[in-house]
Amino acid sequence: MSRTEQAIASAEAHSAHNYHPLPVVVATAEGAWMTDVEGRRYLDMLAGYSALNFGHGNRRLLDAARAQLERVTLTSRAFHHDRFADFCTQLAELCDMDMVLPMNTGAEAVETAVKTARKWGYTVKGVPDGRAKIVVAGDNFHGRTTTIVSFSTDHEARADFGPYTPGFEIVPYGDLTSLRAAVTENTVAVLLEPIQGEAGVLVPPPGYLAGVRELTRERNVLFIADEIQSGLGRTGRTFACEHEGVVPDMYVLGKALGGGVVPVSAVVSSAEVLGVFRPGEHGSTFGGNPLACAVALEVIAMLRTGEFQERATELGEHLHRELNLLPGGAVRAVRGRGLWAGVDIDPSYGTGREISEKLMERGVLVKDTHGSTIRIAPPLVISKEDLDWGLDQLRSTLSS
Repeated sequence: MSRTEQAIASAEAHSAHNYHPLPVVVATAEGAWMTDVEGRRYLDMLAGYSALNFGHGNRRLLDAARAQLERVTLTSRAFHHDRFADFCTQLAELCDMDMVLPMNTGAEAVETAVKTARKWGYTVKGVPDGRAKIVVAGDNFHGRTTTIVSFSTDHEARADFGPYTPGFEIVPYGDLTSLRAAVTENTVAVLLEPIQGEAGVLVPPPGYLAGVRELTRERNVLFIADEIQSGLGRTGRTFACEHEGVVPDMYVLGKALGGGVVPVSAVVSSAEVLGVFRPGEHGSTFGGNPLACAVALEVIAMLRTGEFQERATELGEHLHRELNLLPGGAVRAVRGRGLWAGVDIDPSYGTGREISEKLMERGVLVKDTHGSTIRIAPPLVISKEDLDWGLDQLRSTLSS
């Protein structure tokens, strides 16, 4: 077996346990379409998962990256660069917050949020040393580091990775009564996804996020919104929390912040919260590097126009209307907001993975999760015609 064949076999074995079996190598990509090395085209309808929210081959993002590549691309943490201040300032303005702590990956940003909340709890709230507690929701997905899987309820994500990090309490998602009972004087934060992506695009009951905001203010607890998947235009608003008029104490951002070009993540909060760090207490070798800042600045500029939020709203209404017209015997439930949907397929039609593989054969890429559920998350630049074509393939798959 050649090295290439070994690499492909390894990738397929890995995807068999964790990921959708995507084409191994992409040769070209543009708009909502990708073309593999054999010349076959695929309509990307899983961009929320792969973070390519603004489309493949987007000229604005590629131009921003190329321009920065002609200048300094990476710097040592000992040096400042001329894109960093603009990135932090503009992202803080987009979030209506004071400070930004840039990282690289979503999990790294969540770990940063956990550290921030604990330090705030000890130095500002006055929680006794070593007693800080963070309340999270069941069926969450915040990443795959050891600390994060310690508060996961997903057996596949958690099993065989102990001993687990203490200091977390899990309550049912969407249950304000359980959350209220779990918050104590030692609670420093409530960490939630405004919409749970990996769980199947679960939208909480109306009033839940507003209730969380009220409770956390009442008990002097930070409300941390993990908007890595739901934020930056995906749901039709800049942040999913906006659907309930809620502003958390801290945003955790990633995926779309890098526009599908580079890994970028960030924690964004007030000076009171992020200001608890002293120089040297936290950082990342590549966090806030010039290339990442240059691309993220272009993403922020695109979001400031409101164009992509409007597209996600209009096309999202169309997407959900069409999904709800799918055959009732085949589809048990449809959930989501904007250009993001979870579709529960009747198990008699196949598992989510089987449906995803059938769709891939038809040239459509979606993501399966939790049994017979598929997730649909096209890039925000998708045309109505392409979206309808993808929905036609889903309709045909469920009819065959």
